[in-house]
Amino acid sequence: MRTLFRLLVVLPVAIIIVLFAVANRHLVMVSFDPFPGNDIRGPQLTAPLFLLLFLTGALGVLAGGMVVWFRQGRYRKQARVASAEAAEARGQADDLRNKVDRMERTALAALPQSGRTAA
Repeated sequence: MRTLFRLLVVLPVAIIIVLFAVANRHLVMVSFDPFPGNDIRGPQLTAPLFLLLFLTGALGVLAGGMVVWFRQGRYRKQARVASAEAAEARGQADDLRNKVDRMERTALAALPQSGRTAA
């Protein structure tokens, strides 16, 4: 199933990405100057277009992942609490099981054994 997924989805996407990178390798300048035309220039970045687009895409994926991770925090906390409660319930069940076993053993020991002959 994974091989089919790789052939049908990942391979064409990888080919498209490589073609995009080859076609857009010319340098572009990105300026972070809010007031162009002044004597003082703001920060600038010159890089190939495909690199800038890949970096912004990666930053977007990271930002989205962080947002999802923070929003799911309460569910992770609920899972931790439920896991702790389940472990406590398992411990209590084991304790009760041991108590019942001890009670059954003492009750069996207290019963008179049949077939005993008096000497």
